Parts: sequence; structure tokens; C-alpha cells
Amino acid sequence: MYMFRNRFIAATLLAGLALPWAVAQTEPQKTDAPLTLEDAIRLAQANEPAFAAAVAESRAAALESKDAKAALLPSVTFHNQYLFTESNHTNAADKQGTTSQSLPVFIANNSIHEYASQASVTEAIGLAGTAGARLAVANAARAEAELEIARRGLVGTVVELYYNIRAGTDRLAVAQQALDEANRFVEVTQRREEGREAAHADVLKARLGQQQRQREMAEAGLANEKANLELGILLSPDPSRKFTLVAETVPPVLPDRPSVEAAARANNPELRSALATLQESQATTLSAWAGLVPDLALHYNYGIDAPQLASNGPEGVRNLGYSASATVDVPIWDWLTSERKVKEARIRSQASKVALSAAERRMLADLTEFYNEADIARQELASLDASVDDAREALRLTNLRYVNGESTVLDVVDAQNTLVAAEIGQVDGVVRYHLALAQLETLTGRL
Repeated sequence: MYMFRNRFIAATLLAGLALPWAVAQTEPQKTDAPLTLEDAIRLAQANEPAFAAAVAESRAAALESKDAKAALLPSVTFHNQYLFTESNHTNAADKQGTTSQSLPVFIANNSIHEYASQASVTEAIGLAGTAGARLAVANAARAEAELEIARRGLVGTVVELYYNIRAGTDRLAVAQQALDEANRFVEVTQRREEGREAAHADVLKARLGQQQRQREMAEAGLANEKANLELGILLSPDPSRKFTLVAETVPPVLPDRPSVEAAARANNPELRSALATLQESQATTLSAWAGLVPDLALHYNYGIDAPQLASNGPEGVRNLGYSASATVDVPIWDWLTSERKVKEARIRSQASKVALSAAERRMLADLTEFYNEADIARQELASLDASVDDAREALRLTNLRYVNGESTVLDVVDAQNTLVAAEIGQVDGVVRYHLALAQLETLTGRL
């Protein structure tokens, strides 16, 4: 009796623990508010590592450009130093002939106790600094253009995944409707068989269609789940998150060709990147020329360099003063290294010009291709809608004729397949138009 009671208590506890788990498993997953395309792009920009790297590179290049420009300006430092040198135990005579000052043991040092407190201003003038600043500016421009290229590539990926989810949801709805129609038709054939109005072969054919629709339903659900996972990886810490998209009733209008072309020419990151690369090669050429021309360095010091840390020394000797220097380095011979560097830079500059021309041609070709794709997809939307309406009407009439014994089961199955194909074509047509329009808007920088 005691053992039975313990087993009963254990079973009760296990049931109590298992019940919440079972309820949690049967509860549907909660979904967030409907997701807009703009929200998806914003989340992707916050989570995608390649885009984050492009952002970091652009910011770092902008800072390097500022540093290179600052290097062209004079630099100011405040130098402070105390130098102690051992005495050689001899004295030096001062201006009055007395020998009160001890001499340091190192002849390079000025005094046993030496204090230096000076402000130093240094300026270097030459082609090398100017070329370095131009190169840094070109690098910053190229990094900014590469960032825009990365952003547009990410936008294209998000748009494709976003509309793949919408298409997956629509295809799932089409599959569900087709399965419902197949189930209904199986019931119709069974009733007609029972009434001896149809052969058993009609029931078998209807069941084959039903089984096909069940497989299509399963495949559509799997494809929709994959689309959600792909977008979840990009947007959410939880890849299994279910996304509900904002409903869209009317597809956006295709902009006119002249405005699209003007925007594409004015805001094309590939062209800006190619132009920045050309500017980099030109700055490299200027830097190579720097090895063939003189450099000028200016240096100015003001402060104290004396045995006492004071403005005036003993007997009113003035310690505070200044010094200035100008240095000119003239290159004479470097075994033609600088000349070869100039030739190398010119060769690379020519290649950059070819790349810039190719980028311009690629932009024009993409503009024509994307606009034509979007225009054709837009024109086909009305035709696809009409095909769906005609296929639905054809299926309704074929069902009526079959019930009246005027058509065969093959006619009904063919009408069902035609309707499914028309509805899937309609879904694909809408997605095609959205993707083509997104490509066009990405090319112009509007998206």
C-alpha cells in the first residue's frame, strides 16, 4: 500500500510538470507587429557584419583623411628636460676672468646642470605631405563609396528575402485553396460513384490530385519556413522568429525613365568608387614625384636652455631666447628609384581610367536592363490578374459540367491545374515586379 501511494504521488508530480510543457508546445508562437520593408532594412544594417565592417572602414578612412590634412599644418610641442653631467673637477673662466664655473666631463654637454624648457614649432613643406593628404582624401572617398555599395547590396538582399516571405505566404494560401478544392472534388466523385453516375476511376483520379495537392501544401509550408529562417538570420537574434509583413494592396508606380536616369547618374557609388581609385593613383604619382624635388623643413624654438631654470641667470644674464633653422634636402641620386616609381604610378593610373570607363558603361547597361525588367513586369500584372479570373471561371464551369455529366474527371483536374498555375504565376509576377523595382530604386539611391 505504501509503495502504491509513492508511485501515485510520483506520477502526479510528473503529470504536473509535464502539463505546462505540453501546453507550451501546443500554444502557437506569438508574432510581433507587422514588419515593413524599411524596418527590415534598418534591422539588417544593425546586424549584418559585412556592412558593419564597411561602416567602420569608412569612419576610419575619414579620420585618417583629417590626420593627413593636419600633418600639413605646423606642429607645436613644449619640450622640458633636465640634464646632469659629472664634473671633470676643473673650472672655466667667465667674462671677468674668474674661475667659478665647473666644466662637465662630457665635452658634448654644455654644463653640469642643464635645464631645457622650450616651445618648438615645426613645419615641413614638400610634395610628399601634399601627396599623402590627397591620397588619404581619395581613400576616404573610396571607402565612403564602398560603404554605399555595401548598403545597396544589403538592401537588395533584404528586399529579396522580404518578398520571398510574402511570396511564400501567398503560395501557401494558393496551395491551401487548391487542397480544399481537391478535397471537395473527391467528395463529389465519391457521391457520384455512390449514385452510379461515375466510375470508380474518377474517384481514383480525384484522389491522385488530392495527394498531389497535399504534397504541394507540404512543400509550400517548407519553403515559407525557409524564407522566414533566412530573414530571421539577418534581422533577429532568434532565427526561428515568425515575421508578419505589412499588407500591400496596390503595387508601387514605376517612375518615369528620365528621372531614373538622372538619379542614377548623379548618385552611383560604383562610379564614385572608380573615380576615387583614379584619384588615389594620381596621388600616388604625385608622391612618386616627391622623391625628385627638394623638401623644406622649418624649425623654431623659444624658451630656456641654460644652467638655471629661470628667465635670468646670475648677474642678470638673460636665459630666455629663441633659435630658428631652415633645412633644404635636395635629392641627387637614388639609382633611378624615384623615376621608376613615377612610371609605376602612371601605369596604375591608366588602369584606373579604364576601370572608370567600364563602370560608366556598366551603370548605363544596368539602368536599361533594370528599367525594362520593371516595365515588362508591370505590364504583365494586369494580364496575370485576368488569367487568374479566367481560370477560376473555367474551373467553376467545368465543375458544373462534370456534375451534369457533360465533362470528364480529366477536364476538372486540368482546370484545377490551370488555376493553380495561374495563381502561382500571379504571385511570381508580383514578386518579380517588386524585385525589379527595388533593383531600379537601389541603382538610383532612392532605396
